[in-house]
Amino acid sequence: MIRVAALYRFARFADPAALRDPLLAACIAGGVRGTLLLAHEGINGTIAGAAEAVETVLAHIRTLPGCADLKVKDSWAEAMPFHRTKVRLKREIVTMGQPDIDPLENVGQYVKPAEWNALIDRPDTIVIDTRNDYEVRVGSFAGAIDPKTHSFSEFPDWFRANRQALLAGSEKPKVAMFCTGGIRCEKATAFLKSEGLDEVYHLDGGILKYLEEVPAADSRWEGECFVFDQRVAVIHGLEVGTHSLCHGCRMPVSPEDRLSPLYIEGVSCPACHNTRDAEQRAGYAERHKQELLAARRGEAHVGALLPDRAHGGQEGFS
Repeated sequence: MIRVAALYRFARFADPAALRDPLLAACIAGGVRGTLLLAHEGINGTIAGAAEAVETVLAHIRTLPGCADLKVKDSWAEAMPFHRTKVRLKREIVTMGQPDIDPLENVGQYVKPAEWNALIDRPDTIVIDTRNDYEVRVGSFAGAIDPKTHSFSEFPDWFRANRQALLAGSEKPKVAMFCTGGIRCEKATAFLKSEGLDEVYHLDGGILKYLEEVPAADSRWEGECFVFDQRVAVIHGLEVGTHSLCHGCRMPVSPEDRLSPLYIEGVSCPACHNTRDAEQRAGYAERHKQELLAARRGEAHVGALLPDRAHGGQEGFS
C-alpha cells in the first residue's frame, strides 16, 4: 500500500529557496512523489510513497523553522497517486492575494471533527465552503453556502460583495468555514478576523480529517470529497470514491457524467466537450491511446526525470 500524506504548516521561512533543494533531494532519495509548495509563510502539499520513505521526508520537514509539531493527514492508496515529484517556490502556500493576512498572528477558532456537527447544526451559524466551485459540485456539508468561486483568490472579493446579505440580522454572527485539508479555511478565518468578525471558526484538519474520524451514520457530509491526486475523490474512511478525472479539462467526472454521450474517456466530458475543437480532441485521444499502450507494456507513460527550468536542476519525477 502507498502512504499518502497531506500536510501544511504556516511558519516563517526567511529564505524558502534555501530549503528547496535539500527537501527535493529527500523526496527523490526515497522515491516519494507529489507536490510541496514553499513560501515565506510556510509549506503546503501532498506526498506519497512507501510508508518509511514518507516518514523520512516528514522528519526532514519537521526540522524546518516552526514545523516541529507538523500535523499530517494520512490515507492509503493501492497505487501511486502522483506521477511527479515537485518542490516549488511560491509567493503564498495557498493563494489568497491578501499580503497583510497572517494566520500566525490572528486566526479563527479550531473546531475538532467530533465537535463540528454541533457547531454547524446551530441555526445561528453561517457555514461557508471555501473551496472552488468544481470541488463543491462533488460534495459538501448539508446546507453550506457555496461562494461559486473559481479560485481561492476570489474569496475576499466574494465575501466583501456579499457581506451584508450574509450577516444580515446578526449582531455577533458565527461563521464556520471548511476546506479539504484545513489550509484555505484557516487563512479565510484570518481574513474574516481582519474584516472585523470575532466569532469565526474552521474545521481542524479539514474535510479529510472529518471523513476519517466521524462515522458515516453521524455525518453531515453529502457526496464525495475532491482531492488533488489520482484518487480524484474520497468518501468516509478516506476510501476512494466514484469520480474520475477528465483528461481534457482536468475536472472531476461523476458516474452520471460518464453516461453522457459527450463523455469520451481520455478525451472530453460534458463540462468541456463543446469548448474543445476537433484538433484538440484528436490530440487528447492520441495521448490516451499512448497511455493505454504503455500500461499494457507495464510501463509508465510518464516518470522520467526532467530538468527544472526555474532552478537549472532536477524538478523530479515527471
